[in-house]
Amino acid sequence: MKILVTGGMGYIGSHTVIELINRGNEVIIADNLSNSKKSVLDIVEAITGKRPEFYEIDVADKAELEVIFKAHAIDAAIHFAGLKAVGESVSMPLEYYKNNIMSTIALLECMKAYGCKAFIFSSSATVYGDPAVLPITEDFPLSATNPYGATKLMIERILTDFQYANKDFSVTLLRYFNPIGAHPSGLIGEDPNGIPNNLVPLVIKAAKGERVLSVYGRDYSTPDGTGVRDYIHVCDLADGHIGALKNADKPGVYIYNLGTGNGFSVLEIINAFEQVNKVKVPYVFAERRPGDIAACYADCGKAEREIGFRASRGIEEMCRDAWNFAKSM
Repeated sequence: MKILVTGGMGYIGSHTVIELINRGNEVIIADNLSNSKKSVLDIVEAITGKRPEFYEIDVADKAELEVIFKAHAIDAAIHFAGLKAVGESVSMPLEYYKNNIMSTIALLECMKAYGCKAFIFSSSATVYGDPAVLPITEDFPLSATNPYGATKLMIERILTDFQYANKDFSVTLLRYFNPIGAHPSGLIGEDPNGIPNNLVPLVIKAAKGERVLSVYGRDYSTPDGTGVRDYIHVCDLADGHIGALKNADKPGVYIYNLGTGNGFSVLEIINAFEQVNKVKVPYVFAERRPGDIAACYADCGKAEREIGFRASRGIEEMCRDAWNFAKSM
């Protein structure tokens, strides 16, 4: 298949691009490099032996996006492009609403105009808000506790409404839990521009002696008082997108959780990282961040039944691969 990957130079996008190419697909990347680096192309080529075509554009700019659709007969689009930091979204809500929603609308308009009918969306477990019970299944009530989550929820609604009006479209909503880790080659991993927002890049900086890690909140109703999340290896997450392509020629809306089904606290992640990699991670406790919740982990049974997805990598492998990549930087 010929697949457009928006945000394909980023953390999850680049690992998915590698897996897509390794499975024989032709990949076109659209990314404005706001949170990624152009050197990712060289790394993808080094790992796969193939260099995907790259367009440095803002996906929210329909005119720029249309250039790609005029040049290529796209079979499916995987939409990663978007701002994604919970805390930042609370302080910059307009930027999140504008960027995340307008990029989706522009992509849908181009897809409709050029006959591309398979859309895979990088959604998030944040659409479940603060769940009343755990684990989370796909039929749980939806809500949002921050603007980032609200954009994901709105985009899911936009895509669902669009598919209802365009019955020949296939829409797959992939609700990610917390991706960590790196490619086993050690050549590529999570390398955000500026100050990281996710836990593991901050753990790595602390392990390298570049900062002290702040653990936000120690009074949640969890076993050790710190937030509990379902962490999934980024390569497992990439495999989930391969599974989602099974729906490309099946009109309808399909929704899947992508996680491991296990919850780990912030302190458990720190301890696992220290033990696996034989390093110290200095940390201090800080106040809770606005928009955060106590615990969130998945029931991924539906994804296994319908698209054959099952996470295979454990927390030790996630921590080891993340550090292996970090040491090469």
